[in-house]
Amino acid sequence: MLPPELPPLPALTHAEGELVDRYLEAVDLLGRINPARGRDTYGSLRAAQALVAKAGALRDALTLMHDRGEGELHAATLARALRVLDGERRAAQVTVPPDGSP
Repeated sequence: MLPPELPPLPALTHAEGELVDRYLEAVDLLGRINPARGRDTYGSLRAAQALVAKAGALRDALTLMHDRGEGELHAATLARALRVLDGERRAAQVTVPPDGSP
């Protein structure tokens, strides 16, 4: 049996796609750094070091959008793209877990 098919990504400009991808990469790293969810300092340190480069890539994606005249973020469309790419679960790793959660 095949897994259920994911909904298609909404139509994004290349720059919007880069923004979403770079944002999720930064979120993933922040989740690994989160001291309320971390397991060891070395893994958190490595994630923090990588975050510097990912933050630069995120800045570059936003700069590209701005330079191309894309001055507005289409939040509803970008939110749909983030949901398709499992952004809600990934962003939840950045928050403090409820009491009693690992």
